[in-house]
Amino acid sequence: MCRASQETPLLLHFMAPVMVRWPPFGLCLLLLLPSPPPLPLTGAHRFSAPNTTLNHLAIAAGRGTLYVGAVNRLFQLSPELQLEATAVTGPVIDSPDCVPFRDPAECPQAQLTDNANQLLLVSSRTQELVACGQVRQGVCETRRLGDVAEVLYQAEDPGDGQFVAANTPGVATVGLVVPSPSRDLLLVARGLAGKLSAGVPPLAVRQLAGPQPFSSEGLGRLVVGDFSDYNNSYVGAFADNRSAYFVFRRRGARAQAEYRSYVARVCLGDANLYSYVEVPLACQGQGLIQAAFLAPDTLLGAFAAGPRGTQAALCAFPMVQLGAIMEQARRLCYTAGGRGPSGAEEATVEYGVTSRCVTLPLDSPESYPCGDEHTPSPIAGHQPLEAQPLLQLTQPVSAVAALQADGHMIAFLGDTQGQLHKVFLHGSQGQVYHSQQVGPLGSAISPDLLLDTSGSHLYVLTAHQVDQIPVAACPQFPDCATCLQAQDPLCGWCVLQGRCTRKGQCRRAGQPNQWLWSYEDSHCPHIQSLLPGHHPRQEQGQVTLSVPRLPTLAADEYFHCAFGDYDSLASVEGPHVACVTPPQEQVPLNPPGTDHVTVPLALMFEDVAVAATNFSFYDCGAVQALEVAAPCRACVGSIWRCHWCPQSSHCVYGEHCPEGERTIYSAQEVDVQARGPGACPQVEGLAGPHLVPVGWESHLALLVRNLQHFRGLHASFHCWLELPGELRGLPAILEETAGDSGLIHCQAHQFHPSMSQRELPVPIYVTQGKAQRLDNARALYVTLYDCAMGHPDCSHCQAANGSLGCLWCADGQPACRYGPLCPPGAVELLCPAPSIDAVEPLTGPPEGGLALTILGSNLGRTFTDVQYAVSVASRPCNPEPSLYRTSARIVCVTSPAPNGTTGPVRVAIKSQPPGISSQHFTYQDPVLLSLSPRWGPQAGGTQLTIHGQHLQTGSNTSAFVGGQPCPMGGRLIRVRGTGLDAAQRPLLSVWLEADSAAQASRTQPRDPEPKRSCGAPAADPQACIQLGGGLLQCSTVCSVNSSSLLLCWSPAVPDGAHPRRVFFTLDNVQVDFASASGGQGFLYQPNPRLAPLSHEGPARPYRLKPGHILDVEVRAICKPATPGYSGCLCEGRRLRLPCVSQGEGLNLGISKEEVRVYIGRGECLVKTLTRTHLYCEPPVRAPQPANGSALPQFVVQMGNVRLALGPVQYEAEPPLSAFPVEAQAGLGMGAAVLIAAVLLLTLMYRHKSKQALRDYQKVLLQLESLETGVGDQCRKEFTDLMTEMTDLSSDLEASGIPFLDYHTYAERAFFPGHGSYPLQPQPEGPGDDGRCATVRQGLTQLCNLLNSKLFLLTLIHTLEEQPSFTQRDRCHVASLLSLALHGKLEYLTDIMRTLLGDLAAHYVHRNPKLMLRRTETMVEKLLTNWLSICLYAFLREVAGEPLYMLFRAIQYQVDKGPVDAVTGKAKRTLNDSRLLREDVEFQPLTLMVLVGPGAGGAAGSGDVQHVPARVLDTDTITQVKEKVLDQLYKGTPFSQRPSVHALDLEWRSGLAGHLTLSDEDLTSVTHNHWKRLNTLQHYKVPDGATVGLVPQLHSGSAVSQSLAQSCPLGENIPMLEDGEEGGVHLWHLVKATEEPEEAKVRRSSLREREPARAKAIPEIYLTRLLSMKGTLQKFVDDTFQAILSVNRPIPIAVKYLFDLLDELAEKHGIEDPGTLHIWKTNSLLLRFWVNALKNPQLIFDVRVSDNVDAILAVIAQTFIDSCTTSEHKVGRDSPVNKLLYAREIPRYKQMVERYYADIHQSSPASYQEMNSALAELSGNYTSAPHCLEALQELYSHIHRYYDQIISALEEDPVGQKLQLACRLQQVAALVENKVTDL
Repeated sequence: MCRASQETPLLLHFMAPVMVRWPPFGLCLLLLLPSPPPLPLTGAHRFSAPNTTLNHLAIAAGRGTLYVGAVNRLFQLSPELQLEATAVTGPVIDSPDCVPFRDPAECPQAQLTDNANQLLLVSSRTQELVACGQVRQGVCETRRLGDVAEVLYQAEDPGDGQFVAANTPGVATVGLVVPSPSRDLLLVARGLAGKLSAGVPPLAVRQLAGPQPFSSEGLGRLVVGDFSDYNNSYVGAFADNRSAYFVFRRRGARAQAEYRSYVARVCLGDANLYSYVEVPLACQGQGLIQAAFLAPDTLLGAFAAGPRGTQAALCAFPMVQLGAIMEQARRLCYTAGGRGPSGAEEATVEYGVTSRCVTLPLDSPESYPCGDEHTPSPIAGHQPLEAQPLLQLTQPVSAVAALQADGHMIAFLGDTQGQLHKVFLHGSQGQVYHSQQVGPLGSAISPDLLLDTSGSHLYVLTAHQVDQIPVAACPQFPDCATCLQAQDPLCGWCVLQGRCTRKGQCRRAGQPNQWLWSYEDSHCPHIQSLLPGHHPRQEQGQVTLSVPRLPTLAADEYFHCAFGDYDSLASVEGPHVACVTPPQEQVPLNPPGTDHVTVPLALMFEDVAVAATNFSFYDCGAVQALEVAAPCRACVGSIWRCHWCPQSSHCVYGEHCPEGERTIYSAQEVDVQARGPGACPQVEGLAGPHLVPVGWESHLALLVRNLQHFRGLHASFHCWLELPGELRGLPAILEETAGDSGLIHCQAHQFHPSMSQRELPVPIYVTQGKAQRLDNARALYVTLYDCAMGHPDCSHCQAANGSLGCLWCADGQPACRYGPLCPPGAVELLCPAPSIDAVEPLTGPPEGGLALTILGSNLGRTFTDVQYAVSVASRPCNPEPSLYRTSARIVCVTSPAPNGTTGPVRVAIKSQPPGISSQHFTYQDPVLLSLSPRWGPQAGGTQLTIHGQHLQTGSNTSAFVGGQPCPMGGRLIRVRGTGLDAAQRPLLSVWLEADSAAQASRTQPRDPEPKRSCGAPAADPQACIQLGGGLLQCSTVCSVNSSSLLLCWSPAVPDGAHPRRVFFTLDNVQVDFASASGGQGFLYQPNPRLAPLSHEGPARPYRLKPGHILDVEVRAICKPATPGYSGCLCEGRRLRLPCVSQGEGLNLGISKEEVRVYIGRGECLVKTLTRTHLYCEPPVRAPQPANGSALPQFVVQMGNVRLALGPVQYEAEPPLSAFPVEAQAGLGMGAAVLIAAVLLLTLMYRHKSKQALRDYQKVLLQLESLETGVGDQCRKEFTDLMTEMTDLSSDLEASGIPFLDYHTYAERAFFPGHGSYPLQPQPEGPGDDGRCATVRQGLTQLCNLLNSKLFLLTLIHTLEEQPSFTQRDRCHVASLLSLALHGKLEYLTDIMRTLLGDLAAHYVHRNPKLMLRRTETMVEKLLTNWLSICLYAFLREVAGEPLYMLFRAIQYQVDKGPVDAVTGKAKRTLNDSRLLREDVEFQPLTLMVLVGPGAGGAAGSGDVQHVPARVLDTDTITQVKEKVLDQLYKGTPFSQRPSVHALDLEWRSGLAGHLTLSDEDLTSVTHNHWKRLNTLQHYKVPDGATVGLVPQLHSGSAVSQSLAQSCPLGENIPMLEDGEEGGVHLWHLVKATEEPEEAKVRRSSLREREPARAKAIPEIYLTRLLSMKGTLQKFVDDTFQAILSVNRPIPIAVKYLFDLLDELAEKHGIEDPGTLHIWKTNSLLLRFWVNALKNPQLIFDVRVSDNVDAILAVIAQTFIDSCTTSEHKVGRDSPVNKLLYAREIPRYKQMVERYYADIHQSSPASYQEMNSALAELSGNYTSAPHCLEALQELYSHIHRYYDQIISALEEDPVGQKLQLACRLQQVAALVENKVTDL
């Protein structure tokens, strides 16, 4: 299980710098500059335990032994992490809800539980190891340090006082072993965990020895009044010489919700905790403390940072300041009652104890430095100790340690991703100088970061391993640069030792410039300059090195220089060091082709290189050889100090040339004239033309400069021309001109080189004498040309460049010659007539368009000569410019002509006689007569024979079978036609791409045994020729069978070739294969590669039983042979595997009849050839071997491919089968029937599937076409709606969205359907004051009793077990508990978490997918209420605005169309059951509404404003009033508006015209017992009329009153008056009985409505619904995006809930992602968001009409459909509501899945973040007036099942210990005045 190994870290890198902006007065953040990663650390060790989780690490100070506490194990390790001993500590039978027991029957819920180590300490005095686990309520045991397997003490029956550690793994326990004069004590601090932890103090002093070890009897305990208010979360425990310190997090005080960081101090000798003092810690601008370490004089703390605590900040708190602030708090509490000089309370006694700060004498703090019985305790100071962050990290920090070494403070930070960061703390700055990955990525480093006893190594603990990391890895840096760049403050460069060391390891570290430290202004020793920088190799000299900050040596010590292997004693004067260069024989030779050699130059101390550089030795004699064409320029222009001697042509070093010779100096010289390349003698260029004709005597002249150096020397010159195979020298003379210029005249000469090209460039240069070459200023060439080359005829000659002087000469043999070489009378200025040698093709289609090629001579000099000069059979032929070749080729496109037209080709150029071809061209059409055979297998390979006439027409005729080409390869191809025997040498050819062909030709000669497919021979080199244009042509000769049949074998091509064209050549006629095959192209298939038959190899025989069929299978390996080809090379094995690539196999490119299989001299008859199988029937008896071997060989012949698969050995004849023939026949018939049945069922299933798919696609197509049809209307409606919404947004900026206040929101969420105030206080009667006080006291005790987790869980489980406790009761009690515990949401969350775990355990054994599907249990209602509380802020800040805008957009759209006030149906809706199917004519009206003080009186009185309001003329009066109020009070909450039934609508006209309008009056129209409600149209109210809303002065008619009472919203409820007794029916837009029949079907479908079309077809209604849907689409998308987007921070409650569900799934082994998806959907989206979508009145103060509610129901149903994992399919029978969003639901599904995935990938919600958020929310309901009423209502339910609850509490053993039943009886006595037996 465990292993110890020596490893090196896998990943070392530096952390990227983090830039933070601090206040100007604050501390600084030192940024880390990126540097190269260091080399792997050496000497590191590792201990791994992959099968368990490591929890804690401890070290024995004296021996250095390590102890590791893990789950179910304790490990003892050597300092090198070698395993020494192991102890097993679990798992054990246990339960956190039970006290330790001996008999498992005492704890029925006990189960096998892992024992995680919670505390691990070393007691040096007793040489014992203290180990505390989580089981048995956290009891501890002691073990021997020498062997952890030996237990020294273990409590058999521990009491309550021996419960030490937390019994929950997530709750931290910290402790210290404190030595005292007589005994060791144990200080332990822990958080609140589990049901039984309420009696365990958070801090206690415990004894390690005595009668009851680990008991706190008689010792100090931190007494806490209410544990839930002080749930301390401890980070670490530390001690110095006088005090112990505990760092933790908790709420600021009892009534404060905010968590803060604290440090507490206790004197080491204080066994009663009288000296307890705590003060807050604050790292400015950061979160809570996560890890801490007590360094010398400093407390280091790592705090959470960043917006969500995903980063970290490091703060340092000086212990002097910490002690001072603690002493100040103690002094104030001792002597000033806790109040400071200003009178404010600065110190208190915390934790809910009765003690208070007092006023003792002023010297009390000094008299009682560690407190006493009479001093107050525990003291909490209010003044925090603040510090500025030293640095920030990008990952949360989980561990801190520090080391004081070499005068520097080094901090070690471990983060949650497994990285260890080393930080240099100097002054107020912190710098991360090294980071490395220690544990696996994502495995947090444990807080137990320990240093070994020597301080040289650090032990790092992660979940599964312990690593030993060197504190400083100086030796890993090989040189000074890497040593200083690492910026390790413990490392520096020891100059004279030449290595990176710690300061104490460098002998002369105290002397200047001896030990270099990266944090000082130190630079590595380096050679700053060299004088000279290089030196000639021929002589010795002195070199001076400048080395700043050179260390000082003793008198008998010295430096020396090393030039490579040559040492030279150094002379030092200050920073200057002088050395002598080595002699010439000691200098290494120059590398070939170079003019210098570079050697390392090092300044050495003994054998240590102090500084080094490179030094070059140059050779001027080698410089001139580097540039033959310009030796002088190369010499004087080089980087070396070389000079040129022109007379001797030597490059020399030194001052000048020897013996007084003129010198051209180096360009580096100054104050001399003749220097640099410009002073060199050189040839600048040709003085005449560079074109030289062959055969004509030519004179050459060259321009020269700077030849004055040769004056008076009688110098001779020569011109040299580098002709092919010859260097031709010509004597030359110098003609001097003005200045330093001149001309070199070369002797005249006739050139007759052997030329294979038209022009030949020839290099030329000049020498002085015959050897000393003058420089060429640039590359010089003369061009020799021959007019006869490339000009075979007159047209070519005359088209040549005029500068060449070429003429067509008729002297003797006519040819193109240089002008002077032709006699004057032989020059021909007019070329002969065109000559046509060949025309191809000779046939073409009558439609024209054929590219005709004309070959000949004198076919024009330019394209313009032939542009209109060509005709074919007396029809114009248009030449193609790009294909024209001067004089030799014309390619023209034929014109149309009648079928059968024939004639010669004619070319007429200008005035010359035309050229006429001897061949005639014929216009004809090919005729297809027959094709055989007419069918073949789908796999191909059938040989086709095509009969016809004129099949050779044109040059590009194609043949296809359907749309598929016929693949052929190595096959016999039969070609049928007419007149085929006239061809002299018919060929079948294939063109291959040049790159593949060239590649094949290049690679094949290099391999003596080329590997070809299945042994196929490569293409015959004689059969392949290279073509122009980069193509290779391979051909085979066809045999002429008759005049109508050719037999051709397909050419063999190289492997991997890319065929471009396959064609037949019939003498001068080329016919594409596709033309001859009826359009079917020719395709090469790759050769199969088959492995031997035997698995054991090709030499081992395959054993064949007689009568068996041989089966050869192929496995394909895809290697595309041609572009776009999907075939593959098949590599065969006799395995039962199919071909792994589609479309490849044996039968591609060949048929069964063309395959031959041989076994020796016998033939194996091929029965079947498929893509992957070849089946053949072998001879009955073993045939004779064919090659003289012992066994016959198995050979497959496929065209040209011959495959030998190994020998075959026949086995003995087996006995005949006894299976009767009749039984075989019966079995065959049965199998046939079974196969037929399976095929029938398969066909039926496929038919049904295809029909369903077609219906689905048809419905989607119909919907798409309908949506396209209403697109314009949607765009117009959407534009109007966006205008309205923009105006609404402007209004909302002033008034705000009308959110409900939190109290109302919570009550509506907790108690839906109970009205606004479900819990009203009961009125108190006279004389009830005393009784109410008693009841209030009892309810307060009930509230305290609810804080007991055991009581609350027992209460919930007992109530749910009662049969009469209904689902409504469960929801009601859950809401009462949510209300009562709202102030303690952390506790409520813990309860909910426990109940969810029980619920998951219940459902996991039934159907896990049903969990949370409904609200059937109290935990499900608790979850609903919890989400309502936690997501209220998210509603207000994020989701509320799009949800409100969606609601208002729906309301606006509904109001724009008529709404029937009686039936509630509307024209504009998304719900088909609420759709008004009548075409009601209506007109929009704008009424001017009077608003102001005088609006209710006469017109014109008071300050009255006219406000426009939009209504419809078909609106009833009540509908008008509602719309007017909505527009007047647009931003006002609905509860603050006047009621629509308290106002009358007056129509005002003129000064005194007032008419009160109402829904019913004497003018209402009644006909046949139907009374129609009055509308504006009834009253004939015009557009722009003035109206006013006035208070009602009369009650109206009885009918109006009943209307108002029965339909307060004016919609949806049918209004009937005694309809059953023949009274009057009310109607508005349509009468109820006149509705179309299909309108009565609530969930109708398209198919159901088709037979019952009464007045309109359903598509019209669907169009209305689609129009409404398209208009609202943006607002629906915005709402869904706000709910399902993670662009903003995810609510922490959602992340916490999803993490909990993930944890439950993992715990119960649920791996189905669909189940987890359903849990998350049921818990959040369907439980909370669907309710918010359907009921906006739960969030906003608004009125929701029935029509708006129906539309929201459709949108909510769409949201529900989007959350399901099943595929969303619709058909014609689907409800219309599902059809509307059929296209959007898949996109919404993707949003939901992405939402879940993004939350899963986000960082987990930390415990303190969740608690902090819950604590903030807890204060939102603290002032609720109905808390006592909720408790009283809750007690009424307890009263119903009082006896059952009391029995359950008494049966629980833990409940008995805590006396829970007794406490409930006390509550009952107070609340009910019930007499008990107390």
